[in-house]
Amino acid sequence: MTDALESSFDAVVQGERIAALEADLGALRVAMQRPALDGVKGGAVDPARSAFVDRYVRRGLEAGVELKSFSGATGAAGGYAVPREIDQLIGTTLKSLSPIRAIANVVRTGTAGYRKLVSAGGIVSGWASETGARAETGTPVFNEIVPPSGELFANPAASQAMLDDAQFDVEGWLASEIAREFAVAEGAAFVTGNGTNKPKGFLTYTTTNEADAVRAFGSLQYVASGAAGAFAASSPQDRLIDLVQSLRAPYRQGACFVMNSATLAVIRKMKTSDGAFIWQPGLSAGQPATLLGYPVVEAEDMPDIAANSLSIAFGNFQAGYVVAERNETSILRDPFSNKPFVHFYAVKRIGGGVANSEAIKLMRFAAS
Repeated sequence: MTDALESSFDAVVQGERIAALEADLGALRVAMQRPALDGVKGGAVDPARSAFVDRYVRRGLEAGVELKSFSGATGAAGGYAVPREIDQLIGTTLKSLSPIRAIANVVRTGTAGYRKLVSAGGIVSGWASETGARAETGTPVFNEIVPPSGELFANPAASQAMLDDAQFDVEGWLASEIAREFAVAEGAAFVTGNGTNKPKGFLTYTTTNEADAVRAFGSLQYVASGAAGAFAASSPQDRLIDLVQSLRAPYRQGACFVMNSATLAVIRKMKTSDGAFIWQPGLSAGQPATLLGYPVVEAEDMPDIAANSLSIAFGNFQAGYVVAERNETSILRDPFSNKPFVHFYAVKRIGGGVANSEAIKLMRFAAS
């Protein structure tokens, strides 16, 4: 009787263990079937990305690739949308190569245009006693900001043999080539672009030495260096202090200097009366150098020091300059124009312009 009871007890325990093991295996199967988290590498392969790289880029097969129109005039002129992971890689590389993009306000739009209303003042409040009459207040004045835009394109080429080679990282190559060509073109446009089918650079706006209270909307204030084509002979650093203080205190939080390396070489040699350099290198790796306590951004598209040149900018570009771009980069594969090379015609619509003229100040190398 005892042996029979023990056998029955062992059978029950063993059955419970088997049931628990089966439950764990079932949960494991469900977990394995779940999609990988967004952005996780080495997990489930994104079918859109795989179709774009392996089918369209390498072999020119269009089936399974998302079609996008990049022309505002006709839907027939279309392209193939770059998968999000590659487009983000292009965006990251652009930010590291284009210094103005790194400090400006970058907005993503779903349409070709971008508009923003900016208040230009107006008294909208007042004081009164508890029982006093409330007079009518002024109406604020609004101005519409429409950054000029255009289609930025790149046309890198690779041989068909390179594309057929499985060891060739076509994804990384395509992203780096497009980003490099885009960065060179947009970096110049954000500084000196004329606004015709391209962004309008902040150096091409009307400049005046008038202060914020009296200056016309949309014009930028400059501070004279004290000499034509050079800094003042005595105490040149004082003009840099004037440039900093011309920017109102709310904008100085997050402000930086923008100049090219030739101008920075001149400033790095400046010393105070006690022999200390006004330029300070970064204290640790990755930290920017500072001038009068503010970061310095080197933009080679800024002009060299010359008579009446605007070679130094100081301001809060996050508030002062806006970069508007379409969400997708479109690519057309062209294996016919330049055999045996395959060209990849990439297009992205990008706009840019000054959004707040009070947030950016310039130094003009002139006597006054």
